[in-house]
Amino acid sequence: MGEGNDIPLVGGKSFTAVAINCAAKAGEWIKTKLGNHTSLSIKYSAQDLVTEVDKGAEKMIRNLVGTHFPHHSFLGEEGVEPGPEASTKALQSVKDAEYLWIVDPIDGTTNFVHGFPYFSVSIALAHWGEVIVGVVYDPMRDELFVAEKGKGAYVRGRRMAVSGEQTLRDSLLATGFPADPNYAQPLNMKQLQAIAPQVRNVRSLGSAALHMAYVASGRLSGFWEIGLNSWDLAAGALLVKESGGAVTDLQGNEYHLGVRHVAASNSHLHGEFLQVLQQAEAGS
Repeated sequence: MGEGNDIPLVGGKSFTAVAINCAAKAGEWIKTKLGNHTSLSIKYSAQDLVTEVDKGAEKMIRNLVGTHFPHHSFLGEEGVEPGPEASTKALQSVKDAEYLWIVDPIDGTTNFVHGFPYFSVSIALAHWGEVIVGVVYDPMRDELFVAEKGKGAYVRGRRMAVSGEQTLRDSLLATGFPADPNYAQPLNMKQLQAIAPQVRNVRSLGSAALHMAYVASGRLSGFWEIGLNSWDLAAGALLVKESGGAVTDLQGNEYHLGVRHVAASNSHLHGEFLQVLQQAEAGS
C-alpha cells in the first residue's frame, strides 16, 4: 500500500494498520470456529442469524480499536437491535462523530452457520460521516481488500481496478436475497426477474461486503441489494470507488452511510443497470 507515511495517521497511529490488524485477527479466529459454533439465534427474520462467534468477533474488534483510539465512536452490527428502524436509529446517533468505526464482524453469517466458505470481516472508518478507510477480509481465502480515500484500493498488495464491460449483456452481476420478507424480498425478486434475461449471468453468494470487493477487483461487473445497513456497505463502497467504480442508491444518488438500497458497478454500465432496477421497482 505504499510507504507508511502515506497512511492516515492520528497521534502517530495508522488507521489503516489498525483496521487491517483487527480484520486479520478476527478473521483468523472466526475461521477456527467454522463448524464449531455452539449457539444460533434468529434476529429480524428466519434468514437473519447470529452466533456467539459474531458477538465474540465484534467484541474483539471493539476492544482492539478501543486500545488504539479510545475516544473514537463505534457502530457494530451486533450492538444494534434487529430490524431496519433500529439500524437507522443507531446510525443517526453516531453518524456525526468525528471518527466512527463501522463493523460487521461476520458478513455472511448464514454461510458461516452452514459451513459455506464465503463470508468476511468488514471494517470501515468514517471521518465526519465520510468513509476514509475500508477493509474487507476473507479469512477462508486469506484475501485482504484495503482502500484509503484518494489513494486507491488493493488486494494481496496489488492495486485493484473495476472490470471493463460496457453493457449489461456482457456483465456478470451479483445480488443478495434480503432478510425482510415483506418489502425488500419481493422487490429484489422483481428486480432479479427483470435483470436476469439482460445479463451474462447473476450470482448470489451471501456476503454483500465480498460482493462489493469483487466489483472493486473486476471479478463482478456490478452488484445490487435491498435493505442493507451501513456495516454491510461502508468498507465495500470505498473499495469500489477507489477502484474506479460507481456506488449509488437506486435513484442514482451518491452513496452515503444512510443508503440501504444499493447499486455498485464498474461505472461503464451503471446508467443502464439503474434503469432496469428502477423499471422493476416502478412495476412492483
